[in-house]
Amino acid sequence: MSRYAGTFAKPENALKRAEELINVGQPNAALQALHDVITSKRHRTWQKVLEQIMFKYVELCIELKKGRLAKDGLIQYRIVCQQVNVNSLEEVIKHFLKLATEKAEAAQAAASAATIDIEDLEAENTPENLMLKSVSAESDKDRSDRELVTPWFKFLWETYRTILEILRNNNKLEGLYAMTANRAFNFCVTYKRTTEFRRLCEILRNHLSNLQKYRDQRDRPDMTLAETQNYYLETRFEQLKSAAQLELWQEAFRTIEDIHGLTFILKKSPNPRMMASYFAKLTKVFWVSENHLYHAYAWYKLFNLSKAYNRNLTPEDLKAMASAVLLSAIAIPPYESRTSASTSNEEIENAKERDVRMATLLGYTLDPKRDPREVLSRKALLSELISKGILSLVSTEARQLYALFEKEFHPLDLCKHAQKVFGSMDTETVELSAASPIPSISFGDFLPRMRNLAVVRMLQQSSQVYQTMKLETLQQMVPFLEFTQVERILVNCTKGGAVSARLDHQNKCICFEGDKLESDGIKNHLVLMAQKLRNGIKMIYPDEVPASSLASQSNTAELLSKIEVEHKLALARKVIIERRKEEAELILQEQEREAEEARLALQRKNEAAEAKRLEEERRIREETRIRQEMEEKEKQEALALLAEAEKRSKGKKLKIKLEEGQKLDKRSLMEDAIKEQIKERQDMERKLQRLAKSMDHLERAKREEEVPLIEAAYKLKMAEDEQYHTTMQQQNAEKHRQTWETNVEEKKRLAKMAADKEEFAAAIVSRRSEEFEALRLEREERINELRALRRAEREIARRRAYVRRLQQIEDEARAAAEQEERERIEEEARARRAAEQEEEEKRRDEEDRARRDRYEPRRDGSGEAPPGRFEPSRRRDDRYDDRRRDDRYDDRRRDDRYDDRRRDDRYDDRRRDDRYDDRRRDDRYDDRRRDDRYDSRRRDDRGPSRDDRGPSRDDRGPSRYSARGDDRRPSRW
Repeated sequence: MSRYAGTFAKPENALKRAEELINVGQPNAALQALHDVITSKRHRTWQKVLEQIMFKYVELCIELKKGRLAKDGLIQYRIVCQQVNVNSLEEVIKHFLKLATEKAEAAQAAASAATIDIEDLEAENTPENLMLKSVSAESDKDRSDRELVTPWFKFLWETYRTILEILRNNNKLEGLYAMTANRAFNFCVTYKRTTEFRRLCEILRNHLSNLQKYRDQRDRPDMTLAETQNYYLETRFEQLKSAAQLELWQEAFRTIEDIHGLTFILKKSPNPRMMASYFAKLTKVFWVSENHLYHAYAWYKLFNLSKAYNRNLTPEDLKAMASAVLLSAIAIPPYESRTSASTSNEEIENAKERDVRMATLLGYTLDPKRDPREVLSRKALLSELISKGILSLVSTEARQLYALFEKEFHPLDLCKHAQKVFGSMDTETVELSAASPIPSISFGDFLPRMRNLAVVRMLQQSSQVYQTMKLETLQQMVPFLEFTQVERILVNCTKGGAVSARLDHQNKCICFEGDKLESDGIKNHLVLMAQKLRNGIKMIYPDEVPASSLASQSNTAELLSKIEVEHKLALARKVIIERRKEEAELILQEQEREAEEARLALQRKNEAAEAKRLEEERRIREETRIRQEMEEKEKQEALALLAEAEKRSKGKKLKIKLEEGQKLDKRSLMEDAIKEQIKERQDMERKLQRLAKSMDHLERAKREEEVPLIEAAYKLKMAEDEQYHTTMQQQNAEKHRQTWETNVEEKKRLAKMAADKEEFAAAIVSRRSEEFEALRLEREERINELRALRRAEREIARRRAYVRRLQQIEDEARAAAEQEERERIEEEARARRAAEQEEEEKRRDEEDRARRDRYEPRRDGSGEAPPGRFEPSRRRDDRYDDRRRDDRYDDRRRDDRYDDRRRDDRYDDRRRDDRYDDRRRDDRYDDRRRDDRYDSRRRDDRGPSRDDRGPSRDDRGPSRYSARGDDRRPSRW
């Protein structure tokens, strides 16, 4: 507890004490003192001073950013004044909200001013900004907003939440609750606070759900009252509008579901203006979610509602809206979109449940057991549009697109015709009148869907005519899309079942494949097989007709047989009679059952007709009630307009003439009021004309009487001015004379000091001349010394450059000589190896010839060995002859890859990289290359040119493989 608790017998003393503490700079203590008074049980009876205390209390809470204390104080104050003066709580809350909003706006303005207030406009970055950028990616505006704006925005958001929490179950402050919610929506939209907007929507949903859950609260709002219902509906529609402005389409859809659920809770349909806004937002939500079927139905609902209840719509508005309805219906894909090839039962049930949910939002009641696509489909919508005659209201381009896509057959030229229509279609946004529920319609948004539909229709029509088509032809047939987009469309429509086609990229064609089985052929084959089987059965089991005849018998035997036959016939007749009786009983029972079924069917039919009649009567009563409410509302508005017109006419009664049976209408009242105003204006104009004429005559008479008086006054004024001019001229001359005499006396007095002044000035001039001459001589000496020093430096630099050039020339000559010597040695080595090889080949040839002559067998004159004598061959295998052995290891034929004369000279000192050579080092810091800008001859002797620095990389010697020929691999010889 505070040290001020319980010390104030009256609340006025606490307020004075708080003022004193604020004046001495202790706002926290002042806030605590006021908080103790508000929460004290001694002051639970409302007084006027408590309202002043609350004003000061919320001001301190805002100044110190104490949101929790503000919430606690407001809750306590609500307890105090709920049953006595709830308007005081409303004023305190409005004051609290106003101050918090002003603080947030002031912080925003201060942050903008801080961003603009820069000391040096030419400096791109200050040292502080550079340091901040090195450790953070935030800009100056982000940092200023975080320091100045964000705390106040958080406090304002907490303020909105606090107020909504306090007013959520208060039936006496429903208007303030709705106003706070609307201001919170505006806050989120103005500052793009998407996260806070979602939280705000969730807060409102929780408030409504708790309101329905706990119905036994004392101050709970009565949902059956029309004013309460209007507050809740207007708040939800404002929420829907804000969600659309923030482009939070998921939140907008949830809001639409909230509105639909609220209509069931309130058991009241919103007025047509709200419903038009509802369907307008539904069109945006379904378009963003790419649910084109329900987007078209939402447009259709919006068009019907606007046409039925909005009498101020212009023909241009109806034409634009009808065109939008038709284009949205055409834009529905003619196939079912599938995410996978096979769909599970769970996915089918989820899709059906989602469709029923969407249809419910649009006002359609569907049977959950039936497929919604059988009731709401593209075909059903287009047929309904045609039956309602909407095609007569649409634009020419929309009608042409409908005929092109739904009626005509152009397999090859469909896309070209569609492109012409697209070019003539107005792609800009069409602005509608103020009476329209939507401000504008952008027909350009439908063009991508129209292009896709054109491709689908072209593929469907082409599949009916062609079996194959070249991809090049297909690409030429679609001039407004790339082939990748056409391929994607083809895949989607094939997956959806609209077209059965296959892309063959290998043959560069598309194959249209039918999916119908040849059922007729299969049926004929089965019939033929059955006939053949029947013929076989007949051949195996032929029908045998007995050919026996009766033999002659005696009369007795014949009589006995006849008696037996008659007995059997009698028994058969008895059986037949019994069977007919049973059949008659069965027929009678069947007739009774059918009659009962017919009676039950008739009863069900009568009950259905009765239920339908009751439903029709209920609908008529509902329409009558709605019409009466609308008429009553129009009457109230007309009376309000009448009262306002009387107020403008300063209490004058307006004369409204009503014919027999005519009702009080707002439009007729406005027309009568306008006529009355026109009549009053005309009367006033006539009065002004008469008054102007009388004023004109009066003014003319006044001026005629004023002419002699004005002339006399002018003459008198001229005389007075002349006398005044003469007097002032004499005074000026006397004053000038006195000034001249004074100046002459001053000159005579100062003439005595002229010689002293000249002497002083001459002394100063002579001293300054000597100082100037000494400084000039010193400067010339310094300049001469600098010139001599720089001349000597340039001379040294030239000599060093000359020596460096000589050394470079010598190095080049030495390198050239070494290269020539190396080439000469290599040439001699190659010649010597060639000579040795030639001699070796000659020696081997001679040895082979001698060996053949020595071991050749003796032959006779015919050249054949003599018969009967076998001589073993003396030509021994010379594979192991030393003279024929493989000479791969001969020193004279060995691989010379490791020869010193053929070795890689990458590590040769003469080929090494001279990047670190002293003669090629960077001489930027050499004294011989420093700037000689002060040279009198301005000669550029900074060093040798690029051509004089040494041999280039191409002139440093042969490359690694230059001695081996063109082949990079070493030669075997």
